[in-house]
Amino acid sequence: MKQKSIAEAMSAQDRRRFLPSEVAEFHESDRPLPIGHGQTNSQPSTVAAMLDLLEPFPGMRALDVGSGSGWTAAILGELGGADSRILAVERIPELVERSREAIDQPWVSVHRASPGALGLPELAPFDRILVSAMAENAPAELMDQLADGGIMVAPWNEVMHRVRRVGDRIEITEHGGYTFVPLIHTRF
Repeated sequence: MKQKSIAEAMSAQDRRRFLPSEVAEFHESDRPLPIGHGQTNSQPSTVAAMLDLLEPFPGMRALDVGSGSGWTAAILGELGGADSRILAVERIPELVERSREAIDQPWVSVHRASPGALGLPELAPFDRILVSAMAENAPAELMDQLADGGIMVAPWNEVMHRVRRVGDRIEITEHGGYTFVPLIHTRF
């Protein structure tokens, strides 16, 4: 079975399903859209660029950090297929519930962020990690959750980065300036 392209995967997961009704009519706009609680559903061209850097593959074990509406987790589910395991983590309980309702793939699960933890360290390692919120610095906690050969795509310090773990070595490349909502450690 041929792997879906990023465009096919994005089309298969209709953005409207992941948006509040008051902004759903703008689902085809290439811009971030508000989903409540000061969060956004990312701009489609940004999502596509991040997924291209991520190099998703069938059967991957992936983590979606700051999953918000669940749209990117569902797209990762399309790209990984039924043999993958996609775990999404979000700190806002209402968004966790709303995204659980929108995602229709049993291999994609949405978790509420644990107090003081970034990502899902207890379920690591991951082949791929996608971060959809801006950190101030390189998120070392997430780098520690990468499997050998794993890739993370994450914005920090206003720049998109691609991180690859090769054994004990971390390779980081920069891929242009971006704006995101802030990455926040959950504190209850």
